[in-house]
Amino acid sequence: MSEQGNNGKVINFLFENSIFLIAGAAIALVWANVDHHSYEVIAHNHNFHFVINDVVMAFFFLLAGKEIREAMLPGGPLASAKTAALPLMATVGGMAGPAAIYIAGVHFFNAPALSNGWAIPMATDIAFSYLVARFIFPKVNGKTNPAIVFLLLLAIADDAGGLIILATFYPTGEPNMIMFFGCLVGAILLALIFWKGFKIKNFWPYLIGPGVISWYGFYVGGIHPALALVPLAWCMPHEHTDLGIWTPGESEGEDTLNKMEHWWKRPVEIILGFFGFVNAGVVFSAIGLGTALVFFGLLLGKPIGIVLMTKIGQLFGLNLPEGMTNRDLVLVGFSAGIGFTVALFISVVAFQPGDVLDSVKMGALFSFFVAPITLIIAKVWRAKKTA
Repeated sequence: MSEQGNNGKVINFLFENSIFLIAGAAIALVWANVDHHSYEVIAHNHNFHFVINDVVMAFFFLLAGKEIREAMLPGGPLASAKTAALPLMATVGGMAGPAAIYIAGVHFFNAPALSNGWAIPMATDIAFSYLVARFIFPKVNGKTNPAIVFLLLLAIADDAGGLIILATFYPTGEPNMIMFFGCLVGAILLALIFWKGFKIKNFWPYLIGPGVISWYGFYVGGIHPALALVPLAWCMPHEHTDLGIWTPGESEGEDTLNKMEHWWKRPVEIILGFFGFVNAGVVFSAIGLGTALVFFGLLLGKPIGIVLMTKIGQLFGLNLPEGMTNRDLVLVGFSAGIGFTVALFISVVAFQPGDVLDSVKMGALFSFFVAPITLIIAKVWRAKKTA
């Protein structure tokens, strides 16, 4: 194989496996613990921090919104109530379980300073969870394992719930609903005029026009501006049906929404690298109660909540996908316990800089270790099954 071909494989591996995010977070952790002052000077420069967390992270959430939008199209996993009902119930459990453990811990240890972080362990990092699931669940007759499909449905719905919680419970300033709704409605109407009136298929006018208006409305309205581009996923020309997330060729469509994703997919991975660098620099001495509450909320709350609500759904006549077992369901619950990116983002929004923020950040970062724990559980179970 040519050197160019090898280089292409390496580059694809870096972009397809969130290596930039991992590298950014790792560099931040090492730097902060070797020379914390110099790290703070660079990473927490106000303008740099603002551009990463409040401006360019909007494109990460736009891609998340795109997946949610397409999942609701005909043929998508969230289009049919029958198909979506059980994963949606599992999603509710997977969000409520971690929050319940976190809140119970805050009250048990009498730590009111941590109370605003209840939403941090509710997050599921869809990319990392999917990577873990690919190692655990083999293909069935050449097709994607039904457990992976169930996990992806759950993770997409979790993303939607996380966006709603961020917008509703974590304002970034004094709410100004008149400016917020005024700019949002204006942005949506302008985008629809572009789409329906002028038949504009290039995604750039949507981002430069309606996107900027929406971002300004979120910013001055007190809603986190990183969420500002999500509504545009409903206001761009799109496919009439959904092929399914991570289906080969899924993002190669000729519609505006897919072209937007295809262009932004790699830049967003680089943005996530900077996000990891800016936010993950925590000294190890920051490990504390907040770390434990976030970590165990994800490690235990996710599988407990997902399994419990799924079983309740089954009592009402809903069924797991054909070929998916109860053991698979438990492993799906553990796989969903990797919060990482979104948990880290919510941490930064929930708390002001200081010891409390650093402790919950460390919990979000430690959730990455849910991955090897899940893989070990799967291996032990598989060994017992073949013994």
